[in-house]
Amino acid sequence: MFPSRGTRPHILMLSVAGLIVGCGSVAADRTAAAPKRQSVAAQAGDERIIPYRARFGRTRPIIAVVGENSGTELTDYVIPYGILRQADVGEVVAVATKPGPMTMRPALRLQPQGSIADFDARYPDGADYVVVPAVVRRDDPALLAWIKAQAAKGSTLVSICDGALVVAATGAMDGHRATAHWATAEYRRKRYPNIRWVDDRRYVADGTIVSSAGISAAIPTSLALVEAIAGQARAAKVAAEIGASDWSPSHDSRRFHPKLGRNLSAFAATEYLNRWFHTSQGVAIPVGPGVDEVTLAFTADAYSRTGRSHAYAIGGGEAPVETLHGLTILPDHPTVGSMTRTVTLATGQSALALNHVLADIAGIYGRQTAYGVALGFEYPGFHD
Repeated sequence: MFPSRGTRPHILMLSVAGLIVGCGSVAADRTAAAPKRQSVAAQAGDERIIPYRARFGRTRPIIAVVGENSGTELTDYVIPYGILRQADVGEVVAVATKPGPMTMRPALRLQPQGSIADFDARYPDGADYVVVPAVVRRDDPALLAWIKAQAAKGSTLVSICDGALVVAATGAMDGHRATAHWATAEYRRKRYPNIRWVDDRRYVADGTIVSSAGISAAIPTSLALVEAIAGQARAAKVAAEIGASDWSPSHDSRRFHPKLGRNLSAFAATEYLNRWFHTSQGVAIPVGPGVDEVTLAFTADAYSRTGRSHAYAIGGGEAPVETLHGLTILPDHPTVGSMTRTVTLATGQSALALNHVLADIAGIYGRQTAYGVALGFEYPGFHD
């Protein structure tokens, strides 16, 4: 989900609602726990994605990760690509609606490996899986038409975060169970009432429709897809390599909703107060050939959500930089001269990178800011 001007009013309304509810229930919260709610997903099995079945004489599945050139959520796009490429379970192709660079939100620019027209020419039978991240123009006619056409060819659609709103707009989710970022729950239920929206799941699998909760849920969703394609042992191997403890769909959506005494001050910091009372800093992230794209995405995304900083990829010049698994990063500036701060990417297991980044943000901008960033990521691994 983007920290854009379009989302801030929604967050504010949620915050005000949380404040009102919180003021009326603080005493009750101190003396008794809220009743445990039973979500639809809790009654619906373990969310296993249907095992891959080869089509069209293919020995490996074709997996398209599709974005929209004017604005695609960075981590939503990069994490599935990076994990699936590392798993080596299929032909993974990074595409965009049009030729040319893709502006990622909230930071960085990528050069996709082709357009959707290029993909169609190369794979006329369609993809086996289409990964759909959150995008700015979720009503883009070309994107919607292409996703709908892929679904008609038998593709399994895998939405990440509010990529579910894109898939929902095609009609392909109607009648299915699905989830998305916690902050759009009310909007989704009103806008798409024919979809059975589910809480308390990091991902939901319903036939050929797979969907994830907010941003960080891309990790367990990607591992679940690896399991569907290549089996539990392969998924466990990849999870161990990247530092993911498991890929369970279990989740508690409620803890991310704004509420007085729980997280409201963290939301206020990242969404408003930091912007009002602090000048934004430029954060330089040096990148070179072979940079881990998942670690880079977590770092740039997180620093660009603090309300006090914006991240830029700095190469050795203007030349594009190829990542560990073949994505092309377009550097933002040739030098670090205009940057306030330079950060070094964490080394080691990429799924743990967000922990390192949040710890650094807490040390620089305070723990409330780091917690606000974690809430935006819908990341359960960081607590105030």
